[in-house]
Amino acid sequence: MKKYRILFWITTLIIFLWEGVMPLSTVFFAPEYVNAGTKPLHYPDYFAYALIVFKVLGATALILPGLHPKLKEWAYAGLTFSLVFAVISHAVVDGNAVCILLPFIAMALLAISYFSNQKLQHAAARKAPEGAPLLNAQTV
Repeated sequence: MKKYRILFWITTLIIFLWEGVMPLSTVFFAPEYVNAGTKPLHYPDYFAYALIVFKVLGATALILPGLHPKLKEWAYAGLTFSLVFAVISHAVVDGNAVCILLPFIAMALLAISYFSNQKLQHAAARKAPEGAPLLNAQTV
């Protein structure tokens, strides 16, 4: 299980930095570039701010120990939807291979994080006494 814990934390921290810290730092330190990724795709400016808020919330939910597992599931789902639609948007609008490839890399990391978290949760469920409430995998 140590392998899955290490894998979970490495991939989850990369996702947190990529999907949570980078967009938030753009808002604080380079606000003129907030819509640099959405403007070429013809999305309205407010969409960039909403996307940043939800990415930060989702990425933060992944790293918070003790958070209810269902909330983590929603965070994984939300980040996955965001990345899938990023691939679709870039493929349809600009067709730039690099812009299409980066969300796929993030999705691969997110999938590794998700499946290693699932392994840890199943291991925690086997160790827990019957009827005891389960916390998430990071507390195991």
